[in-house]
Amino acid sequence: MSNFNVAYVPIGVPTFHLESAQIEFNKSIELLSSVTDNLTVPEEMLLSIDKLKSFLENVNPDLIVLQNITFANSAYTAEVLRKFSCPILLWTLREPVIDGGRLRLNSLTGAYSAANTIKQFRNEPLQYVFGSTEEEEVKAQIKAIIRAGAMKKELRCLNIACVGHTPQGFGFGRALDNELLKTFGTNLISIEARELIEAAKSYTDEEIEQYLVDAQSRTSGLENTPEKNKKDFARLYKAYDEFVKTNNIGALSSRCWPDFFTSFGTPVCTVLAMLNDLGVSASCEADTYGALSMYIGQRLSGVPAFFGDPVSLDEKENTITFWHCGTAACSLAREDTGAQIGVHCNRKIGPTMEFGCKPCEKVTVFRIGKNANGDFRMFLCSGSALDKPKQFNGTSLVVKTESNAERIIKSSIKAGFEPHFAVIYADVKSELIALGEMLGIEICEY
Repeated sequence: MSNFNVAYVPIGVPTFHLESAQIEFNKSIELLSSVTDNLTVPEEMLLSIDKLKSFLENVNPDLIVLQNITFANSAYTAEVLRKFSCPILLWTLREPVIDGGRLRLNSLTGAYSAANTIKQFRNEPLQYVFGSTEEEEVKAQIKAIIRAGAMKKELRCLNIACVGHTPQGFGFGRALDNELLKTFGTNLISIEARELIEAAKSYTDEEIEQYLVDAQSRTSGLENTPEKNKKDFARLYKAYDEFVKTNNIGALSSRCWPDFFTSFGTPVCTVLAMLNDLGVSASCEADTYGALSMYIGQRLSGVPAFFGDPVSLDEKENTITFWHCGTAACSLAREDTGAQIGVHCNRKIGPTMEFGCKPCEKVTVFRIGKNANGDFRMFLCSGSALDKPKQFNGTSLVVKTESNAERIIKSSIKAGFEPHFAVIYADVKSELIALGEMLGIEICEY
């Protein structure tokens, strides 16, 4: 997200207390510089339309931080809107002194003027922060919105791949290229599973040796997998890795059953786990929206996201267990067990991943899905990943939710959410809310 350009636009008029305004101007630059490396600032406060125009002529922002350094009428905001279509964060400063004397800034009234104009030009929710430069919550909010804006831009550069079709009855994960492009700016690349299977079959033992070595360095127990399955896994690993690199893929959803069991004889689960470890967000059952959810989570947190079904509710513990057959990134495994290799829980063919996931003080459960009308929406809830061993064959993660777990389960089922979720190893709820607003997606917060 290093190529995301932020422009600081402090607007005002010279009839207010300019000494106070100058102090806030300097502090605002200091705060913004601490949360982004790509900041463009004016040499002085923009206290006239002419100065504003001159500054705007020389910037190319991905996001504008529009701040009423003092009160400014709507003409200032209209000038910004006329020139740029990028997201705008409106920041109101707290009045620095209340002593019965002069009104120093009148930033809040200026915010009403700016917001009134912005809402007449734009339909999406307004990104807005109120508070002084010294407040940690203000800094956190601004940072989250900037990160959300950067994530929105990054999605426009994303190639997401779908390998094969969703199985019968799993159509909720099936994506259309134009829908992804229209809402997220993301490019969908499709390939049949048989094409990668055929590529895998063509590799010699010598060509797959490095993939076996890599997998063995990340896992334990691969040596117990039958030789044919072990080598066929490495062949699949090479086929997927080369496809990903050739097509600059950032996220991938893959068909898994029944083809890889019946047509190839070896599951793709551990291949997807390897990709997740390498930073390519990979979901199974061809759930493209699941892979997209994982990608966003991985980019915001810096670590792979867990992909799974909610399979168990414990009302007394206030926990929800998320599980899947064995595609979790090796780096998510508990330290006491490591990333163990086993066999598929239903098909009894390996290799698949077998472990409970490591604990984390703050996690975010997230899903991009669709409502009954076919419109995109986001599922969001916060919690912590508990220090729990593997709950079922495959990979599992137990989340203690901040709000009532039973209510989350019942409400999300009644709302018709899909059965796949990404568990993100970080508290990125604020970023995801801002991102949803920027994309015009309904946000369902639990």
